[in-house]
Amino acid sequence: MKKLLHISLLVAALVMVQVVAAGEAGMPEVSTAEGSINIINLNDLEKEAARVLPRGAFGYVQGGAEDEVTMDANETSFNRVQIIPNGLTGLEGVSMKTRFLGIDLPSPVILAPMAAHGLVHRDADKATIRGTQKAGTIMAISTYSSVSIQDTVESAPNAPFLFQIYMSRDEGFNKHVLEQAKAAGARAIIITVDSGAPGNREADARNNYNYSMPTPIVMDYYDGENVTQSQARASRKVGFTGEDIRFVKQVTGLPVLVKGILSPEAAVQAVDAGADGIWVSNHGGRQMDAAPAAFDMLPLIAKAIGKRVPIIFDSGIRRGSHVFKALASGADVVAVGRPALYGLALGGSEGVADVFRHLNSELNTVMVLAGTENVEAVKRAKLFDPEKREIITRPVMPTVVTPVVTSVVRPVVICE
Repeated sequence: MKKLLHISLLVAALVMVQVVAAGEAGMPEVSTAEGSINIINLNDLEKEAARVLPRGAFGYVQGGAEDEVTMDANETSFNRVQIIPNGLTGLEGVSMKTRFLGIDLPSPVILAPMAAHGLVHRDADKATIRGTQKAGTIMAISTYSSVSIQDTVESAPNAPFLFQIYMSRDEGFNKHVLEQAKAAGARAIIITVDSGAPGNREADARNNYNYSMPTPIVMDYYDGENVTQSQARASRKVGFTGEDIRFVKQVTGLPVLVKGILSPEAAVQAVDAGADGIWVSNHGGRQMDAAPAAFDMLPLIAKAIGKRVPIIFDSGIRRGSHVFKALASGADVVAVGRPALYGLALGGSEGVADVFRHLNSELNTVMVLAGTENVEAVKRAKLFDPEKREIITRPVMPTVVTPVVTSVVRPVVICE
């Protein structure tokens, strides 16, 4: 099977070189920036990144599926509920400190897995993980990283990371990559289950962008052949079952987080199959444009699984208030995606770190004004639905909590 795939990869690579040369001729080089960036708000970063990135690269990072209705709804859905201020709690300070997978973090905000960091910065994932290390948070390394797992890890010694696998129909590949991730020190494995078919991202078609970045992690399995992201997608696993979760746990012995869950029923199935965490996400609106906003599904999924396992949430996080609302609606940890890549393009590792610092600063302000002294208090916070004129609370069921993820509740004064 590998010999046949080698031949197909070689032919595809020759075609890809010609197509990319035609579509990306004269394309500016990627950023080499390194330094702190001034952030007013994270939405501004998108406009600034558009000025420094090649058109195809920016379209790939920024774009969503089809009419981008779901992508836009991810952010606007947060406006459907409001945070109730409370200045009579006697609060003198707040702590955002969180413990996730045994790792002490300054806040419950981590980095979501994203492919092709090399599209936006010369140092690619190596700069990204240095940035998450500076911010004290966790990076999720993608199967389609622009850098090998080992090179990424060596660029930031002792920086905690998760590994996200796009499972292949080739079980040998899956086993090879998982063993590499474990040997490099991954704290958990993320199985992405919402990408069996690539989303219809029209920006890529308009820009003639062909996923031409090499994928060193994939290439390692195929003896160093130049496998691009587009080629790697061709052999990707389409359908998933509980057996895939059990396979990953058996190979690695690590906690398994199932990413791309929008269905309460799927969340229950994943937990029943042994998942150690549910990652609520619609891939940032990049897959199915007819899908609901991830935030709208979060309370339903939280209610369905109760406290059996922790919930990680992404898709649309741009404000500290978004983080607060997600935690109050069922999430235990929140992940940010595109803004970190914009920070990478504009300031390298420092730009990535500044994105997390800014988001944490906004969250700190919201927590103070809401009268919530720590993350556990945020999770208990009541939100307000202005349409129904009702106060809503985080959905909780009295089930047993697994010990995989917990949150620190000791308050520490960090507000200024």
